[in-house]
Amino acid sequence: MSITKSGGFQKDQLFVASCLALLVTSLSFGIRAGILNQLGVDFSLNAAELATIAATAFWGFPLAVVIGGMVVDIIGMKRLLVAAFIFHLAGIFLTVFATGFWSLFISTLLIGIANGTVEAACNPLVAALYPDNKTTKLNHFHLWFPGGIVIGTLIVYLLNKVGIGWQVQVALMIIPTLIYGYLFYRLQFPVTERVASGVSTAEMYKAVASPLFIFMIVCMFGTAITELFTGQWIDVLLRNVTDNALLILTLTTGVMVIGRGMAGPVVHSLSPQGVLLASAIIAALGLYMLGHTTGSMLFVGAIVFGIGVCYFWPTMLGFVAEYLPKTGAVGMNLMGGAGMFAVSVYMMFMGSRYDEILLSRLPSGAALSDYMAADASSEMGKQLNDARTAAGPEVLNTTLIIPLLLIVAFTFLYLFMRNKKRPSLTPAHH
Repeated sequence: MSITKSGGFQKDQLFVASCLALLVTSLSFGIRAGILNQLGVDFSLNAAELATIAATAFWGFPLAVVIGGMVVDIIGMKRLLVAAFIFHLAGIFLTVFATGFWSLFISTLLIGIANGTVEAACNPLVAALYPDNKTTKLNHFHLWFPGGIVIGTLIVYLLNKVGIGWQVQVALMIIPTLIYGYLFYRLQFPVTERVASGVSTAEMYKAVASPLFIFMIVCMFGTAITELFTGQWIDVLLRNVTDNALLILTLTTGVMVIGRGMAGPVVHSLSPQGVLLASAIIAALGLYMLGHTTGSMLFVGAIVFGIGVCYFWPTMLGFVAEYLPKTGAVGMNLMGGAGMFAVSVYMMFMGSRYDEILLSRLPSGAALSDYMAADASSEMGKQLNDARTAAGPEVLNTTLIIPLLLIVAFTFLYLFMRNKKRPSLTPAHH
């Protein structure tokens, strides 16, 4: 492995360490998606409580990403990543020794803060390391997000098969955490692109207030919900439709890893806005299939959905980095924060909606807790089972509205950007 040294920092090693840090972020998603049901059983939590715990990770993230984006130019990317390392370790330990709702709530919040801090530092780091190839390298960096979810869900699947508990599954995340902490501690970092090019803080905040940037933020709500809400909840939503709900998530994310790995030619032939429009169309089709098919067709739907959502997140960031470069680290991190915040709000809303749909399918006056406590083979258990089989696809069909709206938005963006040139940030001469 050759080490590209530029200005005293090692480009390849910094990129590898960034990918490892993102791997920990995504392992936490994959493992949490896989153990959510088990946590519900072990600590007797209902769907609304589980949704709150799952949503906490999505609150910690925007909080950290936005604050991190604002301070990264001041304190530097290295200090930010040391903080991420500490939050990750604390969150993992607290999860392993959790005793109930509140300890799970706090530990998930800490992991969410760690995850957001990783992106707050690494997104601008990747853009600074590869100024001429931002969208492609951001896709390569972000392939470790679905990559870690694949690894995480497979870990859960295999360890459950051999009867190893969720505490050990969570504790496994300590290994990559220690490695990335060590690597970042040793390496030297560049300054962010905005600082290198001498764009002032005032100019950066002015760029963030531009109509195009605000439009992209609104679109980010939609792309993030389409990808992440569906991913985090697929096991709960489709568990009663198929025996392999978690494997659907593994398949979807596996497709995403391959797609992001091949981002270079795709982005170069279609332009970031072209990629976004195509993605919205394919994602809508995939989501429709997930909500309307059963059996092996579900897996086809999962592949189509994976192709649809794979470029959303990194290409949204890449678009901002390329066409709105003056927004700097704050711009990229506001995008990530907005996306995660939207997912957390939507997730809590849909958690309650899911419980409502269940109740509407049960006899009137039924208490959901009684049905959840009932034996699966009893009459009540069977009724709850039928209600769940209907409720999952119904939630997916409601969510389908979002990519349909994105198709309209991205068509507009595609036409608007047709003859626009990419602005360049020229380094300031000192």
